[in-house]
Formats: sequence, structure tokens, C-alpha cells
Amino acid sequence: MKQKIKEKLTLHPIMTYLMLVAFIIVLSGFLSLLGIGSITYKINTTTLEYSQDVLNVKSLFNLTGIRTIFSTTVSNFMNFAPLSSYIIILIGFGVMEKSGFLKTVVALITKKMKRNTVTFLVVLASVISSLMGDLSYIVMLPLSALIFKYGKRNPKLGLIASFAGLTCGSGLSIVFTSVDSSLLTETLLAARVIDASYRLATISSIFIMSVAVVLISLGITWITEKYVANKLGKYTLKEEDKEEKLITRKEIRGLIFAFGAVILYFLIFLYNVIPGLPFSGALLDNTQGFYIDKLFSYNSFFSNGFVFVVTIFFVILGLFYGIGARTIKNHRDFVDTLGHSLDGTGKTLVLIFFASLLISLFKETNIGSIIVAGIANLMGDLNFQGIPLVITLFVFSALVTLVVPTSVTKWSILAPVVVPVIMNAGISPEFTQVIFRFGESSMMGITPLMAYFVIYLAMLNDYNDKDNAVGFVEAIRYQIPYSALTFVVLLGLLILWYIIGFPLGINGDIIL
Repeated sequence: MKQKIKEKLTLHPIMTYLMLVAFIIVLSGFLSLLGIGSITYKINTTTLEYSQDVLNVKSLFNLTGIRTIFSTTVSNFMNFAPLSSYIIILIGFGVMEKSGFLKTVVALITKKMKRNTVTFLVVLASVISSLMGDLSYIVMLPLSALIFKYGKRNPKLGLIASFAGLTCGSGLSIVFTSVDSSLLTETLLAARVIDASYRLATISSIFIMSVAVVLISLGITWITEKYVANKLGKYTLKEEDKEEKLITRKEIRGLIFAFGAVILYFLIFLYNVIPGLPFSGALLDNTQGFYIDKLFSYNSFFSNGFVFVVTIFFVILGLFYGIGARTIKNHRDFVDTLGHSLDGTGKTLVLIFFASLLISLFKETNIGSIIVAGIANLMGDLNFQGIPLVITLFVFSALVTLVVPTSVTKWSILAPVVVPVIMNAGISPEFTQVIFRFGESSMMGITPLMAYFVIYLAMLNDYNDKDNAVGFVEAIRYQIPYSALTFVVLLGLLILWYIIGFPLGINGDIIL
């Protein structure tokens, strides 16, 4: 009886988005009427001198605001990153799934592997996939769900575990990424206010990051198996999924075709991202300094076409497997596979529309940026030292992530104030950036303002085997244990590392 009442009271996520949009519009009008704002600081890259600006709440609860909503909603939806990426990637997944490639590969991998091991590998892959940037959400979420589905487990469990790995691991970069490069630029500029000759190494935090990746992956795996799996309950397999998968000669031949073709594709792709060789580097932006920026800068061919590159990779795997296994016999079969994963995506597109509306309107109000600026100014006024200072920055970084999930946006506001303050306390800029990254990782998975939360929410509903929809509260509730664990583990790791004084990485010290 209680369960039925609970299901009736559960709001559909689309209605929740609508209510949040209405709340933000009214809130912006109220805060604007009160004159709420904050001072932000910027550093001149040439003179290293500060300039300040006053950031005020922009009201949407007036005629100008209504005009803004109506004039920008369509363009914001069309430019919303998850929209195009999700649709294009699904084409590749459709070919791999419909041809039977995914089912065969998962059966081979999981046949003699323990469930815990499969979960750990999925989580670990999700944690370290930050190298792909935002594309990691589009690739890992559907892939993880299908791995669990073909492994005869609840696909929602794989989806929840993967999203936890992606969000809790979002700031744990073993490899120097484009986000790290942007953050390092802000950190270095702020550090040079104190020391004009200061330098930062790109691998200055590799030791602590490597330890964090292992600890978080193990922790997420444990929570998934011991808590979330029991919470989801038993999953009813479809009849076609109950049968034991037997690998035939045709399917082995299909795998040989698939991997042979994709190795050739990978070699051609790899040659085009290696600089300095004859006719190579065609996908790079050679105006950049760091190699990672040459790959992922806004102007690089690689960055602009990466989603399509990965989609073609998936299409090749599925197509050549289908040719070898005889599941794709002609061009009509191939065309059918292209649209397989796009069937029934109407509700997902509607969800993405309202998510883009919520996020774009919230950004328009400046509320999130004002909160971050206020936190930065508060950090500047505090007179903490040592461990209390580390804890304060970690907690503040976690809290502001709830309203501004984008790392670079937050750090561009925080760094000009926070980095000099912490340097004056004798702590290195490298450690300061690590504290910030660890703090934001602990809260990334529980804010609906994170752009790819809507993909997680939509897929939970796609794989939902109950009558009622999976709402915001339920989707976030699944992530709270992971968030709490990440908060405790990463904060504990920072304090322990600080006490021991072990180097963060190569040329990366904690104390100046």
C-alpha cells in the first residue's frame, strides 16, 4: 500500500524540470529586487594586476526576462552538448547491438568472470575515461547498461555504477586532459601574482591521482554490490536474454572481421594525431602549445569531430562483425541497424529539452556565479592555516559544484582569490588545484544542473521495469552513497597526504 502511494506521489522528471524552471524565474526576480550580487576578481595576464567587477542577479521575472526566455530557448536547445552527441553516438551503439557484436563480446568477457570483477572494471573504466571529456558520459552510460544487460544483470545497476564512476572520478585525472590544461592556466596566472617566475608541471599530481582512482573505484564497486544491487531488487530478464550465449564459428569470424577492420581504422586515426610525421597531424590544432590542447582545443579538427570519430569506430565494429557473422547480409540490414537505438527516443528528447531550458536559464540569472564569487571572497577573508585551510577549500569546492558544475567556470572565479591566499599560507598551487578537483568530484553526481545528469535520468527511465517513472529524487538518491563515500575518502586522502608530505607527483610538492 505504501509503495503504491509512493508511486502516485512520484513526480515525472519532466514535471520536476518545469517546476524548477518556474522556481528559478521567480527566485531571480526576488533576488534581483533585493539587489543581490557579488564582486568578482580577474588578473591581467600582462601586468598581473587585479581588476574587479560587480556581478548582479539578472531577473527573468519581468518583460526583458520573458523576452530572453522566448528568444534563446530554441538556440540553447540546439546547442546543448548532450543533444547532438547522444543522438549520434546512439547510431553507433545501434549497429553494435543489432548486429550482435556487443552480446558476443560481453558473453566472452563475462563468461568466467566474477560479478564483482565486472562491476569493478566498468567503474574503473568510467573513472579513468575523463580523458574523453564530456563524451565519456555519452559512451560509458549506454555501454555499461548493455554490459550488465548481456551479463544477465539489471542494466540500471550498471548505469548507476557507471554514472557514479564518471562523476566521482571527474576530477581524478591520471592523464593530463584539456580540462586540466584550462585549470592549470588559471592556477598559474594566480600563482604568478605571488611569484612571477612560478611554473607548474603537467604531471605534478599523478601520484595522488593514481591512488585516488583506485580507492574510489574500489569504493564504488563495494557500494554497488553491497547496497545498490539489493535496493534495486531482482531484475526480470527477457526470454531472449535468459538463454546461455554459445559462441559459434560465425561469431568468432565476425569478431575477427570487426577487430581487423577497427585496427586499420585506429592506425589511420592515430597517424593523424601524431605531429611531426609526413602528412600527419591533420586532426590537430597546431596553434596550441600543449599537445593535449592541440587535440582538444575548440578549433582542433579532432575535438570538433571526436563524437563522429567514435561513432564511426562503433559502426565499423558492428558492421564488420555483422558481415563476418552473417547477421548483416545486405545494405537493407545495415540501414536497419543504424536506427535501432533511436527507436523510442522521443521522451528522452523532451527531457533533454527541459534540461537545456533549466540549465541555460539558471546560467542567465548569474545566481550560481554569484554564489561561487561569494565563497571566493569568504576564502580571502579567512585566516586559516594548514589542515583547516585544506578542509575549508575542499568543502567549499564541493558545495559550489551543486550550483556551478562546470570546472573551468568555477575555477576562473575561485583561482584569482584562493590560490594567492593558500600560497601565502605556504601551500603549493599544485596542491590547491588537487583540493579543488577532489572537492568538486564528491558532489558532481547529485546536481541536476550538470548537463549530462539528464542522460543518466533518461536512461534510468528507458531501463525501468516498473510502471511509474524514475523521478529526480530517486535518481539522486542512488548517487548519494557514492557522493558521501567520495567526500570522506578524498578528504581523508588529502589530509593524510598533507601530514605525510609525500610528493603529489613528479615535480609536485605540497609545501612551497
